[in-house]
Amino acid sequence: MKRVSLMILFCLVAWVAIDNPYVNNYFGSLKPAEQPAVKQTDELYQTILKNAPTYEKPASDAKIDRVWKAMPGYNGLKVDIAASYKNMKTKGVFDEKRLVYTQIKPKVGLTDLPASPIYRGHPEKPMVSFIINVAWGNEYLPDILATLKKHNVQASFFLEGNWVKKNPELAKMIVSAGHEVGNHSYSHPDMAKLTAGQAREQLIKTNEIIEAVTEKKVTWFGPPSGSYREETVKIAHEFNMKTVLWTVDTVDWKKPAPDVLINRVISKIDNGSMVLMHPTDSTAKSLDRLITLIKEKNLKIGTVSELMSEERIIK
Repeated sequence: MKRVSLMILFCLVAWVAIDNPYVNNYFGSLKPAEQPAVKQTDELYQTILKNAPTYEKPASDAKIDRVWKAMPGYNGLKVDIAASYKNMKTKGVFDEKRLVYTQIKPKVGLTDLPASPIYRGHPEKPMVSFIINVAWGNEYLPDILATLKKHNVQASFFLEGNWVKKNPELAKMIVSAGHEVGNHSYSHPDMAKLTAGQAREQLIKTNEIIEAVTEKKVTWFGPPSGSYREETVKIAHEFNMKTVLWTVDTVDWKKPAPDVLINRVISKIDNGSMVLMHPTDSTAKSLDRLITLIKEKNLKIGTVSELMSEERIIK
């Protein structure tokens, strides 16, 4: 009688274990040799296991590129076998769209690299950023901010310190709209011609006023007119800021017609591009159409921080 009772109890425990998602998750994490028989003989499970390597991608380390200088890394992808099986088992057929992934971080990140300027994001990341340098052009900022809001796009505004001092409410408006702010020097000098002491003063004063007005810590530095020397980059690095340039220039300060500006950008934009803009009439009139065309190229638009992150975009 005791043997019969023990057999019944064993069967009940086994049945509960097989239907229990926590137990299934544990089993799913085991190697094939360790899988219970139900998984080893399950055709769907074995199909996922067999096809997983086809969909996995290795992580890409950050590096100093010969042309593009510092470039961020990009997460790799690994198929979560157990989660993918759970996602497909209701229909019982393999569906690549229902694969579940975990992201694998690279061994070398952007912060591991020596001080170096950045001109673009990772070439495999289908995202671009708008870099908007602000030292003048107040009259066009409301329209630009309205267009960005319309398309739910966040940009990176690099603010001149003296401009922030004179226009604190506009600086707050930029931040309250969800945009990122960076350091664009204090008085728009040629940074390549400054002494180390003068360069430090430009960066410190700007960081202090931006942080006082917006309560945001600055992590990116955009040198005026893209002018810098190696020492400039190292000084920014001292203040935990990375120096950012651009991949595509709108040349909007020359007041091009909207079609000219749009064609200039769309003909060059690609994965990882950073697009330089200013608050000009040309940019204000072009931005709506430009955003639409960029999205039609299946490119997301994010801040510099988002573009530089290792997070992989899974389509």
